[in-house]
Amino acid sequence: MSKHVYKMVELVGSSSEGCDDAIRTAIAKAGATLKHIDWFEVLETRGHVVDGAIAHWQVTIKVGFRVED
Repeated sequence: MSKHVYKMVELVGSSSEGCDDAIRTAIAKAGATLKHIDWFEVLETRGHVVDGAIAHWQVTIKVGFRVED
């Protein structure tokens, strides 16, 4: 197994569907410009409430991607 070096970036994804969708949105957008994404870590979950109901989710994640050799 070779040794890897990772770079981490922090992202905030949002969705009106749920926190899972907010994570997927952030990773999909990052994947358009970053190569070799290997993992993510959820740091924070927030929500926006309107008239007593959840209107929007925001999830802050760290994404780790391999630095090319």
